[in-house]
Amino acid sequence: MPSEPILFAVFLIFTGAAVIATLALYARQSMLVAYILIGVILGPWGTGLVPDATVISEIANVGIMFLLFLLGMDLDSHSLTRMLGKSLWVTIISSLVFFAAGYWVALDFSYSTVDAILIGVTMMFSSTILGLKLLPTTILHHKHMGEIIISVLLLQDIIALIVLILMHGGEKGGSALSGIGATLLLLPALWLLSYLVVRFILLPLLARFDTIREYIFLLAIGWCLGMAELAQWSGLSPEIGAFIAGVGLARHPIAQFITESLKPLRDFFLVMFFFTLGAGFDLGAAPSVLVPALVLVAISLAAKPQVFRVLLLGIGEKAKAANEVGYRLGQMSEFSLLIGLLALNSGLLSKHALYLTQLTTILSFVISSFMIVRYFPTPIAVDDKLRRD
Repeated sequence: MPSEPILFAVFLIFTGAAVIATLALYARQSMLVAYILIGVILGPWGTGLVPDATVISEIANVGIMFLLFLLGMDLDSHSLTRMLGKSLWVTIISSLVFFAAGYWVALDFSYSTVDAILIGVTMMFSSTILGLKLLPTTILHHKHMGEIIISVLLLQDIIALIVLILMHGGEKGGSALSGIGATLLLLPALWLLSYLVVRFILLPLLARFDTIREYIFLLAIGWCLGMAELAQWSGLSPEIGAFIAGVGLARHPIAQFITESLKPLRDFFLVMFFFTLGAGFDLGAAPSVLVPALVLVAISLAAKPQVFRVLLLGIGEKAKAANEVGYRLGQMSEFSLLIGLLALNSGLLSKHALYLTQLTTILSFVISSFMIVRYFPTPIAVDDKLRRD
């Protein structure tokens, strides 16, 4: 091993990811699958070339913070606000349906009640990253299809944030109820602080130096990570702080520039995040969770599209749009993995249940992305006509 293990690990991650991503693109797969696969290959359960991904995992979490920061800045779109109201019941009902499905499947396979509850929770969400990256840029913000998908994903992300809040509240001293109560008191205080800082400090600075792009870039990063650190210091999760930081800037016209500027940096850290997910998966545990994982994958890939289709038809969407949205949302989420890891670290979830969640999510990513690029418009579609849509 070279004298600079972190540098060597980063070299292996990105060089390996570039090679596997090339193969993935030729195979019409999402590059997220490549990032997870290189983690499995290089991690401690594979070749062991990256024997300890702990430090990389800590760095990689910054990618999730940037993801939530950018999602927060998307919340002020007028068209999305209209769609969020329209999609609210679709998101709530579908979340309850898939929570129940995951819960009962886990119980049937003899998982504990707490494990079953958390497995049910991880089944509620679809992948924001996969959903957005496989949308053609021509429809992402300008067509109705993009609005539907983004509105459902944003609402799911808000539910995921609520779950994270409850988990952090339950970790605090005293009873779980008192911990949750303290968390719910801290949340509006952090939100108010964000509003005041944006209103009286950031907006004047942006107005004064809005032509200096490097400064805007640095200010945005500092604001995102500063709020994340403040949230963690006050007992909330850093992801929640980053999300609140994004919402605070959403009304400013420069939010779109910040969003575009931070995407490459977000993607850099997300490569490392998905690598650590693959590296953390114990290949030896796969056979023991394979059967329940296949059942959950079947529910996710077969039932999610149909449930979303029925619910979207119920709010007046056209059949073609409802069908496509259902398939684009027919997988599990990176939030499923994040919640599982946090639950394990909190002592709420068993390792066996975490392996089930990880395998189910990875399989759903692979199969769902293959189905989407084969039958629907994406930047890497099999059919050139679909690619140009």
